[in-house]
Amino acid sequence: SGSIDPDELRLVLRWCLRESAIALPEERLTDLTLALFEAADKDHSGSITFEELREELEGFPEVMENLTISASSWLKPPPSAERRPRPRCLRRAFWRNHRGDLRCALGYAGLNLLLFAVAAPRHAGSLALARGCGQCLNFNCALLAVLMLRRCLTWLRATPLAKVLPLDQHVLFHQLVGYVVLALAVVHTGAHVANFSRLAQQDGHPPLTEYLLRARPGMGGLWGTASQTGLVLQALLLTMAAFSSPCVRRSGHFEVFYWTHLSYIPIWILLILHGPHFWKWFVAPGCLFVLEKVLGLAWRRAGGLRIVEVNLLPSKVTHLVIERPQVFHYKPGDYIYLNIPAIASYEWHPFTISSAPEQQDTLWLHIRSLGQWTNKLYEYFQQPEPLSPEPKPLSRSLQERRPRGWAQVGVSTGLGETHRLCSVKCYIDGPYGTPTRRIFTSEHAVLIGTGIGITPFASILQSIMYRYRRRKQSCPSCHFSWCEDLRDEEMTLRKVDFIWINRDQKHFEWFVSLLTKLELEQAEQEPGGRFLEMHMYMTSALGKHDMKGIGLQMALDLLAAKEQRDSITGLRTRTQPGRPDWSKVFGKVADENRGKVQVFFCGSPALAKVIRVHCERFSFPFFNEHF
Repeated sequence: SGSIDPDELRLVLRWCLRESAIALPEERLTDLTLALFEAADKDHSGSITFEELREELEGFPEVMENLTISASSWLKPPPSAERRPRPRCLRRAFWRNHRGDLRCALGYAGLNLLLFAVAAPRHAGSLALARGCGQCLNFNCALLAVLMLRRCLTWLRATPLAKVLPLDQHVLFHQLVGYVVLALAVVHTGAHVANFSRLAQQDGHPPLTEYLLRARPGMGGLWGTASQTGLVLQALLLTMAAFSSPCVRRSGHFEVFYWTHLSYIPIWILLILHGPHFWKWFVAPGCLFVLEKVLGLAWRRAGGLRIVEVNLLPSKVTHLVIERPQVFHYKPGDYIYLNIPAIASYEWHPFTISSAPEQQDTLWLHIRSLGQWTNKLYEYFQQPEPLSPEPKPLSRSLQERRPRGWAQVGVSTGLGETHRLCSVKCYIDGPYGTPTRRIFTSEHAVLIGTGIGITPFASILQSIMYRYRRRKQSCPSCHFSWCEDLRDEEMTLRKVDFIWINRDQKHFEWFVSLLTKLELEQAEQEPGGRFLEMHMYMTSALGKHDMKGIGLQMALDLLAAKEQRDSITGLRTRTQPGRPDWSKVFGKVADENRGKVQVFFCGSPALAKVIRVHCERFSFPFFNEHF
């Protein structure tokens, strides 16, 4: 017809919302239609002509480029192939960013070579290989115990050794040492079998099976049982390695991994019986390991805590509110092990604490339903019957603080959330430290979370705003208020960039209320302040480069500028469609020049590799949250 009327524009925007997997109420669709229509209808004629539409689109150069159809672009030759980049391990930035880890890896390899060189020359043939590998096994099997001393590692994070030792990679180092132990054990066993085979072929010696299956004095080990204990050790190590693979741990069979991994207890006992000198290596880490386990068991069973409040979110995230013990002290970003006997009596699972340490009464955990245990947890709190007829005093106090109608068990909101007060027994073990403890010692922190990976950063952002509140100053004469410089001996932060990437709209519900509160607090305490800057991305939404999303994104931009509020999340920060352009993101961070930049990430391993490469290009230290 040569023009677009409001009803036609509304229909287009409705289908654009569906294409981008965005659900908005009808009144918001009307507001979007009105915002785009008013901006494009320059002459207020009640319709948008072709000239008016073209004039509006010219304000978005990237859109016009996609709309332009030119034969010259088809005939343009492809760009010449760029020179193939060098492998990461050969780049100077890689060595600079990983020099600490590489120093420790080289030291570890050098120490193993030294131990092998000391033990092997005393013997000849295959026996020399067996003895050298055996000496390395003494060291590595003791080191495996050291790498799982979580309380000791958490304590070391507060010491200068944290800058030298790769404490952030202790889990990966544990896995590496485990594979080294398995390889050394195979070579050690094979060398001994070869030596026994050689002896069995000589006259006057028993057959090979007798060497392997029968205890003989002088064969090593306690009562000459070195061969038998060695074969059992080899079988246990192979079993543990097989059931420790990611395909087992992440396929809903965590119990198989857990129970087979408990074979480390008989392994250490057999090692003491098998090797005459292993106890010398194991006495110090073994005592520390036993002490940690005793302290952990005492802490776990000293007194059960209570889950006093539960929020069930539609995206299958369970928000637990647990009463906090008076002697429980932790840092932002720390995690705990949680046991709920009503779900599984003997299972302990790690979860990051999402509440700030300054929150005195309760602990928050946000748990996404991904595996068997987490799904059972979500379904358990979906039960219609009340979980406890008489809540404890803390539950009653929380009930009194809530608005009327909220204290009922299983109240559902219009957003699909289910709130309930309860009194479910649980136990916790921790807290344990993570790489995010370094955030407060950086000057410009970039926090990147994907999905539920925002959890550690939720605690950190809340703690930052608590400290902001304490710094607020006010003039007694004119009542003008301002915030002093946040830099002190515990926190040197000048700027925080928070980037949250979600697949679709519903996953923003997890912490959007918290982020809204943080935005309001910063606006009140420092109007126009840029200390905390948020960046939201929704990967399912179509961007302006896509014809099916061009109208919607223009309308969202116009309405956000008019209302100072994003239509998708309700935040002041505009939610960007698609994925971040990491080169532009980190380029902008580098141009701001707000001090030493450190990047902290919690999310999928695939994205972690991508971000790590970009951090190396800009020489930004990168810390990946995993435990």
